[in-house]
Amino acid sequence: MKTIITFGTFDVFHIGHLRILERARLLGEQLVVGVSSDSLNIKKKGRAPIYSQDDRMGIVSGLKCVDAVFLEESLEKKAQYIRRFSADILVMGDDWAGKFDGFASLCEVIYFPRTPSISTTSIIEVAKRYK
Repeated sequence: MKTIITFGTFDVFHIGHLRILERARLLGEQLVVGVSSDSLNIKKKGRAPIYSQDDRMGIVSGLKCVDAVFLEESLEKKAQYIRRFSADILVMGDDWAGKFDGFASLCEVIYFPRTPSISTTSIIEVAKRYK
């Protein structure tokens, strides 16, 4: 069985999130998703997510293309997560292109193009204007 792994915050879930997860699932028989913890998100992006880690994990785990979800607590543990789930392929958005190539000794690394003209950050900025 070919296992695919990916990681993300998945805050303010949108069609771009869904598309990358659906495309990732097509590469194998099992898709495992690491959802960034609230504290990791603050460390990465300098702000708390809109939705809690429990809510974000619930949203992602409810998708039919996702087979398993876990809490990603540290960027430095990506290799451990890849090994834990015996991942054959790591999929990330192409905004991360080249940043995960170091994991190529553990699994194949694939970068998918992002959905044009959509991002969580831009959605949050638009929502702030309508407060």
